[in-house]
Amino acid sequence: MSVRLLRTPTVGAGAALAGRLGAIVLALACVGGALALAGRAPVALGREVLASAFGSVEGLEDLGLLVTPLILTGIAVALTRRIGLWNIGGEGQFNAGALAATAVGLNVEGADAWVLPLMALAGLAGGAAWILVPTLARALAGVSELITTLLLNFVATLLVTWLCTGAWRDPSGHALGTTARIPYELPPLGDVLHWGLPIAVGIAGLAAALLGYTRFGYEVRVAGSNPGAALYAGIPVRARIVAVMLLSGAVAGLAGMIELAGTAHRLQGGISNNYGYLGITVAVLALGSCLAVVAAALLMAALLNAGIILQTQGVNTSTVLAITGLILLFTAIGDEIAHYRLVRRPARAA
Repeated sequence: MSVRLLRTPTVGAGAALAGRLGAIVLALACVGGALALAGRAPVALGREVLASAFGSVEGLEDLGLLVTPLILTGIAVALTRRIGLWNIGGEGQFNAGALAATAVGLNVEGADAWVLPLMALAGLAGGAAWILVPTLARALAGVSELITTLLLNFVATLLVTWLCTGAWRDPSGHALGTTARIPYELPPLGDVLHWGLPIAVGIAGLAAALLGYTRFGYEVRVAGSNPGAALYAGIPVRARIVAVMLLSGAVAGLAGMIELAGTAHRLQGGISNNYGYLGITVAVLALGSCLAVVAAALLMAALLNAGIILQTQGVNTSTVLAITGLILLFTAIGDEIAHYRLVRRPARAA
């Protein structure tokens, strides 16, 4: 009997999960080795990071603040992955949603009970509007959504900065490069945590149910796996592309509104804190599953929190970016390796 490698077209859920976990372990091991070579104590640093994030109520609340936008931006990417597309513009849609919500918060007066939902609707609309042109270009002309969504990130970021330092600048002068404080806040769940977290988790559940248990979700999955077969079966592929991409942008825009009303309370340049880009990593680690996005977002939030702790120990902030990059690199390698199996074949007769 001889043994050979055989590449299979599909990968089981168990093998895919093992590949993700292996990628994370290898990435952390590489970073730990680098820290050890630099004279640091990686085990002690790891313990301090875990104690800071999970060892107190304050740490858990801070972790929750980081998890909330990561869940939503991760869902935004995961939605488009189900139809075979990539939304790389979560950063821009996040900013657009925060901008639209700010416009409502600064100009509408009323009780929180109805102004906050109005801000949420504005955030949803802002994110959807920001992805509209890439959506139509992809659905009607076949233009790559990778380029168009990515380039619009820079436009949204610069637009927010321009408004915060110009027409919308805080007239009191108490803060530079920001708008006035938004007088409407999401209800608290603790000292700093707010209702944005359960809202984000609830949206993850709704998105999973939409894709997994509805006719719309079935058509999206078919269109993503085989567009030709979907067209043959009478599924309106273009309409589904438009619907999914607009929904994706709306979710990212809602993340911007929640960050504004729950954490930042002012529109400012850098309000997105790279959550849009990190959402791509979250969706990749979650295998495109909207429910698994919650766990992947928790991991990414822990890494961001680790970056804060490492800074206090004199470690460069780029360490977190290095960890993220290594996780993606090892994930890509693991995904490819998971397709191969060792199979036995009978020896040829003499």
